[in-house]
Amino acid sequence: MDNFRKPQRVKENNEFVFGIRAVIEAVKAGRDIETIYVQRGLGGELFLELKALLSGTLIPLNSVPVEKLNRMSQKNHQGVIAVISPITYQNIEDIIPAVFEQGEVPLILVLDSVTDVRNMGAIARTAACVGVHAIVVPLKNAAQINADAIKTSAGALFSIPICRHSNLHKTCLFLQESGLQIVACTEKTNDFIYAPDYTMPTAIVMGSEDEGISNELLRVADHLAKIPMAGKIESLNVSVAAGVILYEAVRQRTS
Repeated sequence: MDNFRKPQRVKENNEFVFGIRAVIEAVKAGRDIETIYVQRGLGGELFLELKALLSGTLIPLNSVPVEKLNRMSQKNHQGVIAVISPITYQNIEDIIPAVFEQGEVPLILVLDSVTDVRNMGAIARTAACVGVHAIVVPLKNAAQINADAIKTSAGALFSIPICRHSNLHKTCLFLQESGLQIVACTEKTNDFIYAPDYTMPTAIVMGSEDEGISNELLRVADHLAKIPMAGKIESLNVSVAAGVILYEAVRQRTS
């Protein structure tokens, strides 16, 4: 599984790039950028150049009040701050063929709008322990990979491929076309997580704790599966839920 992982630059903290021209040059240089914050209402030729440059990338552009930028830095940021990612994002289109070529059965985890960094870190740690081949996250509404996420993951975010894609629906269709079944972990079903056959190539979808998995992804899923609950609390933390269903997959694959 290690052969299709790209080398990661190990860094404990995110770096910042300040100023619109500096950010443009960072994008052109191919720096691994987590996100770019721009001052709300910012305009001008350089900003239009930046927007045009980002149109062909998977770098999120977030419009925020100037106060947020000032809290991030006291330097002359000119209304633009880029957060450099401590990891290198990868493409699931490259991962799947490599897994099959190595004679392994793909196990992919798709996170739909999981935004809490500590949940992200905990999920990545469990995923690395059970042998998940990659984690797929959306371009927007995803947890930022920062020092807290890395610490919670116990460094797992440096060892497991993280794939960022603009459209999870299209990504799931690609996974199905590649021979993977989509298993959505949701309470909106009568079937339990023990029903699917995880010995098959599988992508497991987890949703946010407040909204769950989007209807668009639920409709494309091959199986809906819920975790049995016997107590008064009706839901688990998403990182715990991910661990439960992933270890059911491991149980089937190792029994």
